[in-house]
Amino acid sequence: MDANPIAFAVPSVRNTLQARVSWGEHVVTVGGDAPVRIQSMTNTDTEDVIGTAIQVKELALAGSELVRITVNTPEAAQAVPHIREQLDRMDVHVPLIGDFHYNGHTLLNDFPECAKALSKYRINPGNVGKGAKRDPQFAQMIEVACRYQKPIRIGVNWGSLDQDLLAQIMDDNAKLASPKTSQEVMIEALIQSALQSASKAVELGMNPDQITLSCKVSGVQDLIAVYRDLARRCDYSLHLGLT
Repeated sequence: MDANPIAFAVPSVRNTLQARVSWGEHVVTVGGDAPVRIQSMTNTDTEDVIGTAIQVKELALAGSELVRITVNTPEAAQAVPHIREQLDRMDVHVPLIGDFHYNGHTLLNDFPECAKALSKYRINPGNVGKGAKRDPQFAQMIEVACRYQKPIRIGVNWGSLDQDLLAQIMDDNAKLASPKTSQEVMIEALIQSALQSASKAVELGMNPDQITLSCKVSGVQDLIAVYRDLARRCDYSLHLGLT
């Protein structure tokens, strides 16, 4: 007697755009058919050129394919090209990602050598400015990224979410016959913030291939729920962030 055939459920493959994060001839692809990439971040004061360069090297040797550094002051911005120079001298070509906050638009414009030395910019929509300043300051950062052909990560955090957007989503939810749960509202707010910011970046001239999205939360199950929903609604490459 022939045995009954066994059916296996094959998971679907999510086809995404692929970003290229590079320094010189060293390229790290993110998304698409690329493997899962590992990114870490320094905990040094970025103004400490030697200390930061050494830690970046240690992270790279430990397997970090991308390294994020904080760029939060003029002094830190001035240090970035010197950190890059030290790494190049040590033959460490790992791409550096600049993590910017409220003054990122100013630092990128005032310190072009910093903007050039970084391989990618991380932009948090909730930290680029409030009210009437938000869109122009976000636009300035995108313009610099386009000018130097740098990819970006639009990184949304629950703790720094745009309060105007959150209020609107909560108001809309309250009008529903069957309102969503607080967790569902949180997920929707994170996703809308990321997708709306990505759309603005594309309108400003950003290549969609060079946009990566992340929605950082502090719970594993919340993270899974957010990224499953986000993956269904866009084809951008994704960065998993668990705070």
